[in-house]
Amino acid sequence: MIYKKVAKIEEKISAIGIGCWNMGGDWDSSDEKTSIDIIHAAVDMGINFFDVAPVYGWGVSETILGKALKGSLRDKVLIASKGGLLWDRLHHTTNNLSKESLLKEIDDSLRRLQTDHVDIYQMHWPDPNVPLEETAEALTILKQAGKIRYVGLSNFSAADVETMMSYISVDCQQGLYNMLERNPQTYHGIPLEYKTEAEILPQVKKYGQAYLPYSPLFQGLLAGKFLNGIDFSANDIRNANPKLSGEQFEVYRAGAQKIKDFADAIGRPMNEVALNWLRQKEEITSIIGGASSIAQLEKNIHCTSWDLTQEELKQLDLILAPFENMP
Repeated sequence: MIYKKVAKIEEKISAIGIGCWNMGGDWDSSDEKTSIDIIHAAVDMGINFFDVAPVYGWGVSETILGKALKGSLRDKVLIASKGGLLWDRLHHTTNNLSKESLLKEIDDSLRRLQTDHVDIYQMHWPDPNVPLEETAEALTILKQAGKIRYVGLSNFSAADVETMMSYISVDCQQGLYNMLERNPQTYHGIPLEYKTEAEILPQVKKYGQAYLPYSPLFQGLLAGKFLNGIDFSANDIRNANPKLSGEQFEVYRAGAQKIKDFADAIGRPMNEVALNWLRQKEEITSIIGGASSIAQLEKNIHCTSWDLTQEELKQLDLILAPFENMP
């Protein structure tokens, strides 16, 4: 495993992390035993970073991660969870970064995770109804109580990050970033107020923050899935992603096919090309991808055993240029 170090965080972090969204049952092919086996295998393979959120599986993902890491494994890893996204009995979500909500949410997360602290507590989405100063006040209380160690912001604009940093240290950022979504304007139809490559990566480099790209394989497209059409079930949450249907999908699928052709030409798996393109960027700390099997996990980790050459990166630049400002 390759580990990366940033100024804001004491520990070295594995370049490949585990995103736990698919462990909550929102995606096809997930069950508790398999998920726990994957988590244990990941630790054995050197992964020390797990990204989760209360809303993933409506509490299920946190619960599974807590079961898997309970005991001696907990101190070997960093857990990054999130706050500020609530849901009702019909699973309608609401952004809430109020002090009152965050002070309650963290206790719910700690109970599900069976731990006394979260290493990185990330604000999941901006909340225009709550002043950033109030959110920072809650996070300060949680740090002083030892319930969180580091503060992260997910999906925040560069301007809001700067504002938050006037109240509290922002140690980590997370955002949508992959080969085909470089400065994306939307995620699952939700408008994004940041440009990852143009704004956020320079910012994290400037301040020594960790950066965690989510959806590094474009929800499977950059792993070679869906090149012949969509094949996930009607219950899969990826149905809510407009980029995986209609005319948008055809544009992204065409780009993915060019990446597949490139990968074939250099004799490397497509998923490893996509992951290495991210991993070899200085600003990227840990790539949070999901894994539905140990075999898939092994395939992802194998990207740490080789590098794209400078010439290959130049070839990829030409392929990816049309996607620099795709919506």
